[in-house]
Amino acid sequence: MEYETVIGLEVHAELETQSKMFCACPVVDTTQAAPNSAVCPVCAGMPGTLPVLNQKAVEYGLRVALALECQVAAVSIFARKNYFYPDLPKGYQISQYEQPLARNGRITILTLQGEKVIRIRRVHLEEDAGKLTHVEPTRGDHKGRPYTLVDLNRAGVPLLEIVTEPDFRSGEEVRAYAEALRSLLRYLGVNSGDMQKGVLRIEPNISLRPVVAAGSQPALFGTRVEVKNLNSLRALERAVAYEIQRQAELLEAGKAVKQVTLGWDEAKEATFVQRVKEGEDDYRYFPEPDLPPLTLDEGWIAQVHASLPELPYARFQRLRKQYDLSDYTAKLLIEEKAIADYFEQAVAAEPSVPAKAIANWISGELFSLMNQAGVEAAGLRVQPEALAGLVKIVSQGGINQDTARKVLAEMFASGERADEIVKKRGLQQVTDTEAIARMVKEVLETCPDEVASFLSGKAGVINFLFGQVMKKAQGKANPQIVRRELERQLDAPKR
Repeated sequence: MEYETVIGLEVHAELETQSKMFCACPVVDTTQAAPNSAVCPVCAGMPGTLPVLNQKAVEYGLRVALALECQVAAVSIFARKNYFYPDLPKGYQISQYEQPLARNGRITILTLQGEKVIRIRRVHLEEDAGKLTHVEPTRGDHKGRPYTLVDLNRAGVPLLEIVTEPDFRSGEEVRAYAEALRSLLRYLGVNSGDMQKGVLRIEPNISLRPVVAAGSQPALFGTRVEVKNLNSLRALERAVAYEIQRQAELLEAGKAVKQVTLGWDEAKEATFVQRVKEGEDDYRYFPEPDLPPLTLDEGWIAQVHASLPELPYARFQRLRKQYDLSDYTAKLLIEEKAIADYFEQAVAAEPSVPAKAIANWISGELFSLMNQAGVEAAGLRVQPEALAGLVKIVSQGGINQDTARKVLAEMFASGERADEIVKKRGLQQVTDTEAIARMVKEVLETCPDEVASFLSGKAGVINFLFGQVMKKAQGKANPQIVRRELERQLDAPKR
């Protein structure tokens, strides 16, 4: 039987406020701060303490909801979500349930098959739980028994949950959504998008159902599982692919898929059962008695909406149209706001240089250097106008592409401008046709066997001869002139 994949996503994004959701404790980097160093009686769940709502967290949540084109609720209600786990000191989580911050949004994702709209079911505010570290002791430590350490630095950190409708049909679509949402959160300045640190957690709910004939009513949803512990886009896509295959094999064998919460084992590249999936009834939601309803003023909502920047998808459409870029290049440029800004600053610095050429240098050579060095846009030594200056020199024939790549590498390391490096190192491109003709003649005279092979019909030999001429010119000769002169002296047709 053929099956259709049905996937919905739950995303938890920590909001980059200075203090926690319901207390004045600072939000710290849990990978750097000492354990339990940013904890007070409120976020530690001590009896008699009262929560106070963080206005900045509400503003950040509102920014995301508006950017996702959601219907924002004038009044939303906080609720207690009851469950018992060591990282939840109160024994419940303050969240939103029946009346969330916002509903019914949408976001457009870019896949290999084209654009697709993903519906957003709800966006709501809540507090994060603490962090557990499970330890397998060495011999003689703690009597050899495994134990767990609890760090409450993260407990109470503002969290925004974004829930989609089950609109995904593949791991590729899931990854495209994760990229689009992460980019949007970064543009809004509310979340760093760092999945490895756990500040952005994406959890797919995956099920399979039989494919029905065209025009027929789709089958009901199959039993779904939720996958957690996904700390990279690669892990997310691979976990989805694995789970689709696992469920298909179970169904083909006539076995049932159990509704469970799964973890992802990165080393084994396989899922494993963490616990039986809870239902909504298990959480025993009821309105939070210590917090009044959250009422949003229409004027404030309008003010927040007006403050939103140009968002990634809108910028994608504009860059593609304004600068005649391919979908692929425009998508690369808009993924990070700092890079999109860098591109437009470079274009503005040298209006005579084709924007496409600048885009290609950024998405090609510059990205390669950044990836190798692990440098973010903020740490670039190559200023936008300096990159534009390099591309201008290339477009005017001052240096060839190969030399330009070497110049860019030096600019990347030193921060010097291209014209300074070219002048200092004497890298100006040789365009003197007479000088190039002499070099070609000398190479042909020293390579009689290769010339004979070419004349006997082995056309590819010309590439070897071309390389020898460029080597003789120390890579500075104009490649087009070299190619033409080689063909002329070999009496070969132009290629």
